[in-house]
Amino acid sequence: MEQHSKIFVAGHRGMVGSAITRKLQQKGHQNLVLKTSKELDLRNQQAVLDFFANEKPDYVFLAAAKVGGIVANNTYRADFIYENLAIQNNVIHAAYQHQVKKLMFLGSSCIYPKLAPQPLKEDYLLTGLLESTNEPYAIAKIAGIKMCEAYRSQYNCNFISVMPTNLYGQNDNYDFVNSHVLPALIRKFYLGHCLMQNNWQAIRGNLKYYKVGGVDYSQATEQEIIALLQKFGINYQNGNVSIEIWGTGTPKREFLHADDLAEACYYLMQNYNEQDFVNIGTGEDLSIKELAEMVMQIVGFKGNLVFNTSKPDGTPRKLMDVSRLHQAGWKHTIALSTGIQKVLEEVKERGQLK
Repeated sequence: MEQHSKIFVAGHRGMVGSAITRKLQQKGHQNLVLKTSKELDLRNQQAVLDFFANEKPDYVFLAAAKVGGIVANNTYRADFIYENLAIQNNVIHAAYQHQVKKLMFLGSSCIYPKLAPQPLKEDYLLTGLLESTNEPYAIAKIAGIKMCEAYRSQYNCNFISVMPTNLYGQNDNYDFVNSHVLPALIRKFYLGHCLMQNNWQAIRGNLKYYKVGGVDYSQATEQEIIALLQKFGINYQNGNVSIEIWGTGTPKREFLHADDLAEACYYLMQNYNEQDFVNIGTGEDLSIKELAEMVMQIVGFKGNLVFNTSKPDGTPRKLMDVSRLHQAGWKHTIALSTGIQKVLEEVKERGQLK
């Protein structure tokens, strides 16, 4: 990519797309095409074709997707498969028709079989059954990989695919119901710490910025807030706070900061031109218990940690094999503890009452 190249980042307001956009700007790329979903509905084929005809981007990062946690994936199964397939089909086909120089499709580690060996090698794709709860989303992402391969094979398009591991970072989702484990832990331990410090201003600021179910609870009474937080495993009694975590704490997970992902995507867009898709991760994991203890220490939470073993653990382990990524010449640089500290500062700053 040259400095003057026109680059379209689809999904630029999400955690991944915004990280890629920041990385491009840091590298001096100013000719970026950025459209919100209201400005350009990527599910609308004609709108996408018209956009590509008018803008004629040279490069495309396809980071737009309908995403959500396990509840959303399992509840809105039709929406997840239809909308993701529509977005991918429209953007990839338009990129071919309008002779985009290179496109990167971003998938997800959920593409792998539920019982695949660990760590997850790219070769394990389509070797077993998928996790049922997110099967529609996974099938859409697999279709995106295969679509890029097919357009490369038939039309010689330089379309590549990457599969990130669990991500966290700026613009993450901190909703109590729909967020993933790391942002959920950061928010819960932070609010628990504020409760123990009797810092109601910080609590109200957090509830104002990061609403609960779309509702601003910052004006609720202290007792109402305590009752609200208790619903989500933040228990306060007589000055003591305990944080509840589902399961035994033994499952192991891998985490990559979104800024590292953006750096990897930028590097691969510049240097990788193969058909085979690439896992993007750290190649390192830790247990949920170890993760919780790390977040506790960084936040400074001095309360109790309680594991609710009546709740499910989920997949025992989900670690990416990143040999192909390392062979391509890239390795992550942001340590997990450093990344969590960065995210915590963002949560604190955005929760400040003005």
